[in-house]
Amino acid sequence: MTPSDSGENEQENKKERIDRELIELLNELRVALPGVQVLFAFLLVLPVSQGFAKVDSIGRAIYFASLLLAAAASALLIAPSSYHRIHFRSGNKEHILLTSNRLAIAGLILLELAISGAIFVIANLLFANAVAALIAVATALWFTYFWFVLPLLRKRTEGGT
Repeated sequence: MTPSDSGENEQENKKERIDRELIELLNELRVALPGVQVLFAFLLVLPVSQGFAKVDSIGRAIYFASLLLAAAASALLIAPSSYHRIHFRSGNKEHILLTSNRLAIAGLILLELAISGAIFVIANLLFANAVAALIAVATALWFTYFWFVLPLLRKRTEGGT
């Protein structure tokens, strides 16, 4: 593997690498945040829509759980920015980077669950509970594969830590 394949520069020192990785993380969060914000907004207005009266008690429970998960995902995906701001010039960017990375991964997990729950609520309006559950589980597996399994498989084949 060449340095350009791994995204690393042989001339890059530790400080430069940490600076670059922190910028990359914050840029990646700029991609995830609009998605969680749109989902959260959708979930906030759903109860006042006409069709919500048709949602059964299971759907309402899943709806509320999805709303809470989307709120928690928002908090975790925004947290790296505030963490960075509060610790600005503290001299410990590596700690900021590692903590922010964990917050972002946890936020993505919660976002995946919130999306799957929202899919269940909508599918539950169209199909029986069992079918809606199957669709929600398939959605969760889809996201799990592309967001976590595929990158982890690649990391494992590269011998990364």
